[in-house]
Amino acid sequence: MNKDFRKYVVFWLTQSFSQLGSAMTSFALILWVYSVKHSAMTVSLMSFFNYVPYVVVSLFAGAFVDAHSKKKIMLAADSAAACCTVFVLAMSLSGGLRIWHIYLINGVIGFANAFQSPASGVAMGILVPKEKIANASGMLSFSGNLISVLAPVLAASVYAFGGLKYILIFDFGSFAVAFLVLLCFIRIPEKRSAEKREGSLLSDCREGYAFLQQNRGILIIVLTMAMLNFFSRLTYENILSPMILARSGGNEVALGIVNAAMGIGGVLGGILVSAGKMPKDSLKAIYVSAGLSFLLGDLMMGAGRGVFLWSAAGFMASLPIPFISAGQNVILYRLVPEEMQGRIFSVRNAVQFSSIPVGILLGGFLADYVFEPYMSGGYAGSGILYHIVGSGSGSGMAVMFLCTGILGSLFSFGFYRYLRSHGSLCGPGEKDSGKDSGKI
Repeated sequence: MNKDFRKYVVFWLTQSFSQLGSAMTSFALILWVYSVKHSAMTVSLMSFFNYVPYVVVSLFAGAFVDAHSKKKIMLAADSAAACCTVFVLAMSLSGGLRIWHIYLINGVIGFANAFQSPASGVAMGILVPKEKIANASGMLSFSGNLISVLAPVLAASVYAFGGLKYILIFDFGSFAVAFLVLLCFIRIPEKRSAEKREGSLLSDCREGYAFLQQNRGILIIVLTMAMLNFFSRLTYENILSPMILARSGGNEVALGIVNAAMGIGGVLGGILVSAGKMPKDSLKAIYVSAGLSFLLGDLMMGAGRGVFLWSAAGFMASLPIPFISAGQNVILYRLVPEEMQGRIFSVRNAVQFSSIPVGILLGGFLADYVFEPYMSGGYAGSGILYHIVGSGSGSGMAVMFLCTGILGSLFSFGFYRYLRSHGSLCGPGEKDSGKDSGKI
């Protein structure tokens, strides 16, 4: 095994441990917030205040990442998140924790992640050989989804046993382990450390956008992923928890089981990608996988009326996701020069994730003020939907899952067919990029 790749494996393991603590805290805070307000919009705002600073700061963070030590940036970003954990712990112990504190903390974490994410992405490109990028992407998907399995179960158990404080203490401890390993044992070569950049952050940001405009294939992928992110944030990664809690009578165990099933699907998908089971056609890996996720996951989640079907839907929705991520990573790391990766990844994040805050707010609004009132008010047409999703609290949110399942799958399959029928979409930087260059 390549020496730098071994370093990356150690880095991946310790960062995954830290992410487990963060995910447990996030899940516990959702339970806490929903128990206080019983509102999908309130839960949606938690994600909204995280993504808005992330998207805005990502416009400029990439140039900073390219010009500075990736290791120091990651250490600083993780430290900021740890300080937020300590603040929430202190407020919780004093009995002064308020929902607006959670919104503020999520904003700080979003700001820090705008630097941490591209820095981590560049570090992956430095430490991982190009031929193992898909494998490394599969590892990330594996750990991320394994965390999705463990975090809800562990968080719900610890939350029921001892409340929020023990989860926050574990979160801080996992951060400390990852911080010390990165600080003391992981060396990330800075190939441009001696180079003095003359451009401003604004000019470097424009350079990142210019690269995307010149490489039309990458730009199209980023824009279509923005639309798919919009659909997914309307429902799955937004109102799923409120819907399950509403339809199960506030059963936190049921929510934990569904989240665990989603994680198991992602774990299996990550294993398949890591084992080299990726389609050779990068477009198929991205768009067909996305279409199957919406078709099999969202429709079943909306029509399901019990933990078994919700869990099956979560599994089917998550299984294809690692293929989407790996397909994008294979393309980006092959076509984007290493010295520009920070800028390109940040610009990609800003564009691709810009639709997320809109989807989050719109999803919460539609759930609380449109679909839930519609399904509970006996309006025309609701009788047909009762036969599909049932009735009662949460049925309006279930209808929203039907909508995103139909729209997301049609968009994904339709766009894949469009791209295939129009042949090469390559820009100047893609002409000699290898056997897949005509496929993006």
